[in-house]
Amino acid sequence: MSSYDDDTLPLQPPIRLPDKATLASAVRAAPMAGALQPEGDDTEVLAFWADHCRKRLAGDEGLLLELVRLFLSREPLRGKASPTLTGLGLVRQAEPYTLSWLGLWVARQIIAETTGQDIPVMGTLAGADAAALLHGLRSYPESERGEELAGWLEGRDEQAAADEIASVLGTVSPLSRAVGVELLSTAFGEEGRRALARLLEEPKLGAVIAARTGREERQPTPDEIAWVLVDMAAALLEFGGETGEVIESIAMGMKPEEQAGTIAILAFGDHPWTGQVLRVFIDHHPDERVVAAARKALRRLRGLADLRG
Repeated sequence: MSSYDDDTLPLQPPIRLPDKATLASAVRAAPMAGALQPEGDDTEVLAFWADHCRKRLAGDEGLLLELVRLFLSREPLRGKASPTLTGLGLVRQAEPYTLSWLGLWVARQIIAETTGQDIPVMGTLAGADAAALLHGLRSYPESERGEELAGWLEGRDEQAAADEIASVLGTVSPLSRAVGVELLSTAFGEEGRRALARLLEEPKLGAVIAARTGREERQPTPDEIAWVLVDMAAALLEFGGETGEVIESIAMGMKPEEQAGTIAILAFGDHPWTGQVLRVFIDHHPDERVVAAARKALRRLRGLADLRG
């Protein structure tokens, strides 16, 4: 995500899909397969059908929007489903109608292609490394996060797994880092908490961990305060949170003149998401004093970046 946009799609929760053979069988049974009957193995059949659906939906914006709306709402729709969506095997025909497995599969691909968001599929993170696991888990509800984590842990030593997650916390995105800190503090028991404790004295990362876990004995140094504030706000921004939530995570109930003073220091934190957070204040804060402070901080940030080369 390179910039904040009001139209940015919030992170979507994972979907459940059957195996490749079941999906390919659904393609072969789709009414519109007919004399379009795709040939080849399961992989070839699915590739053919994905391309066929993309081309068919690209020519009818109404059908495309109906498919995406069904996917995003995850709720059945009243009324009669489009014959085309039914013919492609993308919806179940009973009323209220909903997406079939093929519909979930196709809509996921279309959304990934148009928004860049790779919506996770349950059970597919088992073989991932720790960084990919945390990235994938960002949008998981708590219960499904536990299920996916259990699959990832199967066959792994729990202490080694906790250490692996801890080792990537400093390099992943803000929201992935928040997920990792939460997992280590709640899902890994004493092993996870010890892994976090070993990181507390790390510059910047340790301050974020302390802030997220309530370790008041580890206070941020003056040059870490900006980094922590931006990291907290950036996690909300990455999730697709409301602009008001992003602003309040830094404002913390302060008066506008106090907020302006806090905003002024953000440029010195060297956090990679600082520019994106400042843009939220520039574009959405209701008080001109804070907006002006954010503009000034953004100019300073760019100047410091030029100096750093």
